[in-house]
Amino acid sequence: MPKRDTLADLLAGLSIAGLLLPEAVAYSGLAGLPPQAGVLALFAGLVSYGLLGRSPFAIVTTTSSAAAVLASALGLLGAGAMAARVLLGSVLVVGCGLVFMLAGALRFGAVSSFIARPVLRGYAFGLALVIVVRQWVHMVALPADTTVFGPLLLEELRSLPRWGNASAACGLGALAALFLLTRIRRLPATLVVIIASILAAPVLAAHGVALTGPITIALGLPQFVLPAGTHWLPLTEFSLALMLILYAESYGAIRTTALRHDARVEANRDLIAIGVGNLVSGLLHGTPVGAGYSGTSANEAAGARSRLAGLSAAGVVLLCVWLLLPWIERIPRPVLAAVVIHAVSRSLSPAVFANYVRWRRDRLIAAAAVLAVLCLGVLNGLLAAIGVSLAMLLRSLARPRLAVLGRLGEHDYVNVARFPEAATRPDLMVLRPEEPLFFANVERLLGLMRERLEGAPAVRTLVLSLEESPDLDTSTLEALAEFCAWLAAHGTALRLARLKEGAREAVQQLGVTQLSGPALYYSSVDDAVRGHAVVPT
Repeated sequence: MPKRDTLADLLAGLSIAGLLLPEAVAYSGLAGLPPQAGVLALFAGLVSYGLLGRSPFAIVTTTSSAAAVLASALGLLGAGAMAARVLLGSVLVVGCGLVFMLAGALRFGAVSSFIARPVLRGYAFGLALVIVVRQWVHMVALPADTTVFGPLLLEELRSLPRWGNASAACGLGALAALFLLTRIRRLPATLVVIIASILAAPVLAAHGVALTGPITIALGLPQFVLPAGTHWLPLTEFSLALMLILYAESYGAIRTTALRHDARVEANRDLIAIGVGNLVSGLLHGTPVGAGYSGTSANEAAGARSRLAGLSAAGVVLLCVWLLLPWIERIPRPVLAAVVIHAVSRSLSPAVFANYVRWRRDRLIAAAAVLAVLCLGVLNGLLAAIGVSLAMLLRSLARPRLAVLGRLGEHDYVNVARFPEAATRPDLMVLRPEEPLFFANVERLLGLMRERLEGAPAVRTLVLSLEESPDLDTSTLEALAEFCAWLAAHGTALRLARLKEGAREAVQQLGVTQLSGPALYYSSVDDAVRGHAVVPT
């Protein structure tokens, strides 16, 4: 690596360390864990991804969304005392890391694609609202009896006269400073605000503003003795939920920076790298880690050239913890709450939904994801959002769309609904399903084909183009065999065009006369119409 790139990476690491360390302490509180949990997670994520990851810009550290999901999971598991929260949190983070690594080993790099973007943006918007409301109690030093969004918001509004004036002034001042200073390019706004708050800590503490307090960095052997009444099944479910939201967030940050710099994305390698980071963090009793958008964007803006920037940031964090820990303990808690609120504020922009309104698509789906988080809670809202994504997929695939094709020119066959001038023949019909055939839509699509054929009694040959179906499941094969019997009873021949290899091998196993030999080897619709099959010898 050229010396200029090495220097750029070192400077980038130095620059972002000042942002990452206070955020890690703040997200520990968001997760309901002691401050050292975020610090240890930060170091584990930076080193693990720096050694094993692929993206030159990704910064793997604790994130607000993962911290909120972990806090919700710990609440649902009934972890009240801090010792129980630390223990169960470690189990969940280790489980999350193992799921990441298993997904990478099985090459499930596209797993985040199962969460549609409208759902993910709606979930992020709702989650940001929940985080702001939960952090507001720390901003104004207000004891809260609940963490549920609606009741907590009402409690905060009703308790307005009991807000701590000094804490509110400190937190709101820090929040305003963060929004103002971030407009100055290359200025580490978070670091400036944190340093100013540390210098003012004695005065603030004298007026009753709570400080972070002691941070004990003590490494010990991990213990995984579950509290009485805790079962492995919910732990597994929560670990999977953590993994899904972390990877969706991480993949979005990694892919966005890769597109800007024409860099490659190796999803499976990143799965394993982030998995190792979570495994190490869990063993150290840290919070979950992922490639957060704020840290990754800051690293890119600081001029990083390679993963050395993340490793140098880890070195700076280690030095800060070693030399400056007493100062970090003096950070006022309202300032940490302001850091969290500022970090999630970009997800609260209504502009993220502008395209859905303008295109008149997926508006209700995005709104449903927002409401799921607000009404069902962070974790159940995530699971509901994933369910909505899968329901969208199934709805799209199960919706029967059947195109009738006609000849346009010498060899091209196109949809006659779009090209009415395309020529058709009374004795021949060419049909093409617009979605892959599978168990949920095959019966309806074949039913539409029967209706088409019954409305055209002169048809003696049916050409079925299956270019959209790379493979066929057993329900589809059985339905095709029954369809062939129906065609035979009505004196109609069947030819399959553009079969993919997987689908051809599946059809050959049926042993149906109409689906054997030349009927499976028409490389184009035109060849099938002409009866020109190319059967391999």
